[in-house]
Amino acid sequence: MLSVFVPTFLLVSLTPGMCMTLAMVLGMTQGVKRTLWMMAGELVGVGLVAAAAGVGVAALMLKHPEIFALFKWVGGAYLAYLGVMMWRSRGRMAIPSELETGPPAGRLQLAMQGFITAVANPKGWAFFMVLLPPFLDDSKPLFLQLGMLIAVILTIELASMLTYATGGKTLRRLLGKSGNVRLLNRLSGTLMIGVGLWLALG
Repeated sequence: MLSVFVPTFLLVSLTPGMCMTLAMVLGMTQGVKRTLWMMAGELVGVGLVAAAAGVGVAALMLKHPEIFALFKWVGGAYLAYLGVMMWRSRGRMAIPSELETGPPAGRLQLAMQGFITAVANPKGWAFFMVLLPPFLDDSKPLFLQLGMLIAVILTIELASMLTYATGGKTLRRLLGKSGNVRLLNRLSGTLMIGVGLWLALG
């Protein structure tokens, strides 16, 4: 079962999406080490979504789409606001003119960013509702199986986000050497706004 599940989820996880884009943006603006706080929040969110989908709670949420839609819009607006601030080279998410100075974003802020992005992503809910059931055996304990699959999911998700965050850090170094910090802020801000719109309209 795992020989099929692991490559399937690995392929999906490495595909560019909201969480991976967010990891890349924060890798640029905050560095890989601080981006780990966003990853922690995102992993908690992904774990909750996977567990809820596995036990059928997702079906209940689909019966009340207005609540889910509100959560999506609020989360998307928050991310878009951060993107605008980054585009204007303002706020703690933006890269300061001196790359080694400037106050970093708060740990809780980063963690909440990751959590909101994961939980408010309708594609994540739909994906887990489709992916998990075929790998669950009714004749065996559900929670043990679900726990093992979620552990695999979180491990792969963390590795994928680290890959994207490292790529963002590399891009920051390349543009930073040529003095294009403002350009990098605008690139990061545009991507962040895109993630917010994606979240709200997806």
